[in-house]
Amino acid sequence: MSQHNADTSQETVVVRLARHGDDAALRRLAALDSRRPPAGPALVAETDGEVVAALALGGGPAVADPFRLTADLVGLLELRAAQMAMGESRERARRLSLRALTPADARH
Repeated sequence: MSQHNADTSQETVVVRLARHGDDAALRRLAALDSRRPPAGPALVAETDGEVVAALALGGGPAVADPFRLTADLVGLLELRAAQMAMGESRERARRLSLRALTPADARH
């Protein structure tokens, strides 16, 4: 359960894709938040080098450190996940458009 109105003005915040080395941090966050770790690819929010929130890209609730102000960070994760999904949709549409413009005999 994340708290509201995070004051990150004095912290360095990084939003990035989770890596294999983040497994322990994701399990720790999930245990603190009484949830399961995100399944599959996920985004994480770090403050000053520590993972404090995570969101699975495939959907589901975020996990966050309940002892820190993380609501704004979860919002950033949700925004970035939406941006990434939109970018993937546009890329898929672009590929389909290019495929439709390419003569069938040129595709083989």
